[in-house]
Amino acid sequence: MITNDAVVLGLLMLILAGIFYTASQPGWKRFYAIIPPLLLCYFIPGVLNSLGIINGAGSALYPVVSKYFLPACLVLFTVGMDWKSLTRLGPKALAAMLIGTAGIMIGGPIALWIVGTLSPATVAGEGADAVWRGLATIAGSWIGGGANQTALREVFHPSDALFSQMVAVDVLVAELWMAALIYGAGIASRVDALLGADSGAVEQVKAHLDADQKANEQNPALKDYIFLAAAGFGAAGLAHGLAQVITPYLSRNYPALEKYSLTSNFFWVISIATLIGILLSLTPARKLEYYGASKLGSVFLYVLVACIGMQMDLGAVAGNPGLFAIGLIWILIHGLILIIACKWLKIPFFFLAVGSQANVGGSASASVVAAAFHPSLASVGVLLAILGYAIGTYGGYLTALMMQWIST
Repeated sequence: MITNDAVVLGLLMLILAGIFYTASQPGWKRFYAIIPPLLLCYFIPGVLNSLGIINGAGSALYPVVSKYFLPACLVLFTVGMDWKSLTRLGPKALAAMLIGTAGIMIGGPIALWIVGTLSPATVAGEGADAVWRGLATIAGSWIGGGANQTALREVFHPSDALFSQMVAVDVLVAELWMAALIYGAGIASRVDALLGADSGAVEQVKAHLDADQKANEQNPALKDYIFLAAAGFGAAGLAHGLAQVITPYLSRNYPALEKYSLTSNFFWVISIATLIGILLSLTPARKLEYYGASKLGSVFLYVLVACIGMQMDLGAVAGNPGLFAIGLIWILIHGLILIIACKWLKIPFFFLAVGSQANVGGSASASVVAAAFHPSLASVGVLLAILGYAIGTYGGYLTALMMQWIST
């Protein structure tokens, strides 16, 4: 096992370089038409972790990358945003997000009932070991995020052993689902055809952003790279600084806001970084996009994707397959409800994927999925995920009550 994070980072960068090099070669065109490069950037580190070559859980890379690169990445993606174009996307993004939330709330109790009927021993347990208590924390995570998961853990008090199992189910199933959505992003036109959806609005926004970029693109000098780094990391630093003030203040003076996840430091870092990017996009700083803001943001994004991928442990399924069966059935019900609703309402796959990931994965992975369609659309995922943080505890609480009723 490679335990030196410097070596692991070097290995991840070599993997990314290898993927990008082969993707640029004509001989690999057919392969990458089936397997999107972004999916490999995510999956190969996961395989290395599962084989024990690297240790994702013990590495400090993901905490560092998520703390420094993610806020900077979001700023660099949003600083050049054309918000007039984004408004053309309409209300379908919000509809997909809320339908996804409903799918999580409905899917949990149904999955618990199905597995409980087929294998009562899997869902057995009393008191703190009652399976529904652990599943309640997944509901909070999949509707909102880690803060909502922690809030529901404090509400329902699953045992430490049960909660550890639920974290494994949460991470693995959510990451497999994210991999499926990233794959779908690579064949979005075919999926839209199956859904009967008109993705014209999304394509127009993407085309407008690309045309604007090509018309104004500049050859960046050294000072421009310094300006880009200053915008990204300066905003990230400001976001962390303000979050360190806001979070303790709210926790101390308004503890009731914890149920809204408003006492989560990470929530404020992401929210403030996104807000700074939005405000900068309304100023002349928007021209940073012409010097490669979203391209540098994409570099950060791919490093983040690789670090997220190395958290996946495919071997963890063998530990308690019954619980993973609940998670897999749960996420499939969520996906099926979204697909049916999107086909009925003719909602494009972009909104389905981002709306789903805004629930299941939160702001970090929702921005990854959105950026798989176009880097400048990453902010859509963040904004929807912030809505998920707001409703995650309530939705998870109601889902937990339904699962408790199923279990009795």
